[in-house]
Amino acid sequence: MWTLSGFADEIDPDLETQCATLDELGITHIELRSAWDTNVLDLSDEQVEEVAGILAAHGIAVSSIGSPIGKINIEDDFDAHLVRADRALAVAQRLGAPYVRIFSFFLRPDQAPADHRDEVLRRMTALTERAAPTGIVLLHENEKDIYGDVPDRVLDIVESVGSPALRLAWDAANYVQVGVTPFTDGYARLRPYTDYVQIKDAVLATGDVVPAGEGDGQLRETVRALAADGFDGFFSMEPHLGAYNEWGALSGPANFVRATRAFTAILDAEGIPYR
Repeated sequence: MWTLSGFADEIDPDLETQCATLDELGITHIELRSAWDTNVLDLSDEQVEEVAGILAAHGIAVSSIGSPIGKINIEDDFDAHLVRADRALAVAQRLGAPYVRIFSFFLRPDQAPADHRDEVLRRMTALTERAAPTGIVLLHENEKDIYGDVPDRVLDIVESVGSPALRLAWDAANYVQVGVTPFTDGYARLRPYTDYVQIKDAVLATGDVVPAGEGDGQLRETVRALAADGFDGFFSMEPHLGAYNEWGALSGPANFVRATRAFTAILDAEGIPYR
């Protein structure tokens, strides 16, 4: 049984409003990235307790902390970032999240990936070593313009770090936006390490984000293959269909519902059960 989740801050900054839309869709999990226009890592302890209470009242669990860890340049200060990572792990523990999403550091056009590989791996290893004792798994997401934005380098990271505390989140739209045809170019190699799927699609010619199945992200092929090999995990709605802010995109309730319905229509057509 596949489980739907989502970046509900794309619905509205207010957590109660986010939960109301998730309730409407029958979604019982959330990927917590921000609430009340505050990044999840910047919520006070009191606010985290308020989050826990609101989610409990709605019967919503946390699938992952949608942290911005690794969303700094590879040459930016890392020690301060480790403090942020510790906060992400603490919030995940308090909210019962099994995963924390991370990234593998931005590179400017003048920063060749090969020149920074060793430092990326050093930092990713340090983050993983922080997570391992907690039992929380870090999920590397293939964001554009980071070291791990294409399948070859994503595979390099997860295999070189070589820890069960580091796994992969698959984002088809992000692959499309860096010129990758996701299923064709990456699925077979990355599937053994993939535990989590972000749901958005994109058009190869323009990079525009569109609902699932309307772009070049090969979501139907991916879903079919995941079902065939027994995948049983989270699918996190990340519509990106509205105006962008510092957290991502504010799609609004209607676009969040539209994006979710587009994805569940694919699952229904494939005969795949979900909750």
